[in-house]
Amino acid sequence: MYDELHAFERTVARLRDRFPSLIDLSTGRIERLLERLGRPQDRMGPVIHVAGTNGKGSTAAFLRAMAEAAGLKAHVLTSPHLVRFAERIRVAGALISEAELAALIDRMIAVNGEAPISFNEILTAMAFKAFAETPADVAIVEVGLGGRFDSTNVFAAPAVSVITPIDYDHLELLGPELGKIAWEKAGIVKAGRPVVCARQPEAALAAIEAEAQALGAPLMLMGRDFDAWEERGRLMVQAPDRLLDLPAPSLPGAHQFANAGVAAMAALAWGHPRLDEAAIGRGVAGAVWPARFQRLTAGPLAALCRARGSDLWLDGGHNPHAGQALADTVGKLAARDGRPVALVVAMYGRKDAQGFFAPFKGVVAQAASTTFDSPNAASADELAEAARAAGLEAAAFPDVEAAVRAVLAAEGPAPHVLICGGLHFAGEVLAMSPETWPV
Repeated sequence: MYDELHAFERTVARLRDRFPSLIDLSTGRIERLLERLGRPQDRMGPVIHVAGTNGKGSTAAFLRAMAEAAGLKAHVLTSPHLVRFAERIRVAGALISEAELAALIDRMIAVNGEAPISFNEILTAMAFKAFAETPADVAIVEVGLGGRFDSTNVFAAPAVSVITPIDYDHLELLGPELGKIAWEKAGIVKAGRPVVCARQPEAALAAIEAEAQALGAPLMLMGRDFDAWEERGRLMVQAPDRLLDLPAPSLPGAHQFANAGVAAMAALAWGHPRLDEAAIGRGVAGAVWPARFQRLTAGPLAALCRARGSDLWLDGGHNPHAGQALADTVGKLAARDGRPVALVVAMYGRKDAQGFFAPFKGVVAQAASTTFDSPNAASADELAEAARAAGLEAAAFPDVEAAVRAVLAAEGPAPHVLICGGLHFAGEVLAMSPETWPV
């Protein structure tokens, strides 16, 4: 059933086979292809460009929900996908169809010819071509990697540039210093165009401020020029000229109040007349973004947890900043009912596993490590060792089902179970049942 229902992956396989997955840290190749396609990036309407380390996808999801709550049509480009490739390209509110995808692949191959280009660059060109050919009110474009040399960084004058929290990640390409990573992210800042920025570490903020000042880009910084916080279960957003009193974010976790606040400020900075406080509030309360502290109630793993009296949560977080946010969130779950928390983790080998585990010390009762289907995945034993080095009790298991069964078999009250460690791993969990596929 899995292969039969994944027609998109068979279509996309043609693209992966023809073009390499290697990342080219420049925009020359994508700009050449876009020129041959008639510069579709100039015909997409207003663009909200989102970069950062953590919270990019959630912020984009809030922005899309706000636009749609106002009756606007939104194109959205995000990455990676969780189960189906179509999740990456949403055209005027709907996932791209297989027929559209196949036609775009044929067009890209014909137009590009034998010129060097990467898979990610082809993907970006496909999305921009689809967006240019279908009317919409806004295009929300998430950076794939970094920002300055990312294939999406081809807009001379975005409506708004958004920078979410920056942390250490992809050090082999962007780092190792936080200031260097921030310099890469700040590459989406454009001359004279507004920038909405989340709270940042000092080294990251210095790089962003320098870029904005050099380009004369108005910078709106959370905690200085605007702010967002939880008050009596609601989201308060203090903009420079008004105070918004909004519902709580639909996405769980204290960090989502900050992400939703950044999205609300970006919506105000764009300034579409239909994006009033009511529409922004409906968007905050209605955003959907799978694998971001998602409560799983369907699928085989959820059934195992339900039989034990446990609840199951799924998150794609994989770096120390995300680990801290997750530890805070599951800690509040445990504090409410006194039940323990169990982690089930798999992640790529290049990630800072010990730094991810460290915030969970004193929060989780046990950690079960496993692995997933990727040559770059860390082994379960490596992750268990990293968890123990961070002060957690941990054991290794061959697959996610075995890991979940093990934490459920522990003595004591039924635990809150959190599966986390990366979006690729989260995607494999969601792919276990069509009931949990993102739509």
